[in-house]
Amino acid sequence: MIHFEWPWMLLCAPLPWLVARWVPPARPHAAALFMPFAAQVAERMAPAAPRPARWRVGLFAVIWLLLMAAAVRPQWLGEPQPVASTGRRLLLAIDVSGSMAARDMAGRASRLEVVKELAGEFIRRRHGDQVGLILFGTRPYLQAPLSTDLATVNQFLQEATIGMAGPATALGDAIGLALKRLRIERERDAAQSAAGANGEMVLVLLTDGSSNAGEMPPVPAARLAAASKLRIYTIGVGGGGDEDSDLDEATLKAVAAQTGGAYFRATDAAALQDAYARMDRLEPAAADDRWVQPSDEWFAWPLALALLLSLPAAAWRETRWT
Repeated sequence: MIHFEWPWMLLCAPLPWLVARWVPPARPHAAALFMPFAAQVAERMAPAAPRPARWRVGLFAVIWLLLMAAAVRPQWLGEPQPVASTGRRLLLAIDVSGSMAARDMAGRASRLEVVKELAGEFIRRRHGDQVGLILFGTRPYLQAPLSTDLATVNQFLQEATIGMAGPATALGDAIGLALKRLRIERERDAAQSAAGANGEMVLVLLTDGSSNAGEMPPVPAARLAAASKLRIYTIGVGGGGDEDSDLDEATLKAVAAQTGGAYFRATDAAALQDAYARMDRLEPAAADDRWVQPSDEWFAWPLALALLLSLPAAAWRETRWT
């Protein structure tokens, strides 16, 4: 949608025509030495002033109209987009190790497929919050930094594949990466003097196994998180049979308790959906949406064209008076 910042400037468009129509031409200054009849003699002897060609008049008219078009400051307004003001910063850490290929939560779907569907719905509900995504296996990776663009974060989640971060599970390193992002966000807040930023962040850690890789054990990492005010919610996913003996619920409970979070057990899709619903209640999204409308300034185009057309006009005047 095109928007004009100062449309009233268009009232000045007929100004040159009004000046030429109603204001008399300037008279020559009086000579220093008075000579009777000098003005009449000079007028008779001087050749008649040539009238400007129509194309020159049209050129000046086009230049003036382009200047008026730049003066009204045309803008192209894009679609309104939500932005966060005092919303939460929430990181999702999703296990993509090889064990997430098990199909014991919803028939033919793998654990990761169920998680992507339900975690995607959770992301879409976080209006006004900044959401980021960490994928971890043998190593953790920041798949999407904190952003209010929830659709893009969800897209990165849907593109996750089993084994893309390695076959093992490094819970402690995933927490360490979240701490690193928290430190970066705090430094950015300090540099920008962000009003209302409290430096807190929430981490939702989802896994179906125990920590068997990485440099940092989960519980010591949780202690560092608690000292940095990083609250962690842990989710243990997988069916309830003996095949889930690898799930270290004690560690997940300890990590959550150490940081003031909570632990959720999700043996099927319904339980996982309930876990995300409970987190929505514990960590509600921002109450109000704030919207901004991105704009693209267009005034430079008519202004540049006016300057370009003024070059032949200036050359014509120089040729005329030399």
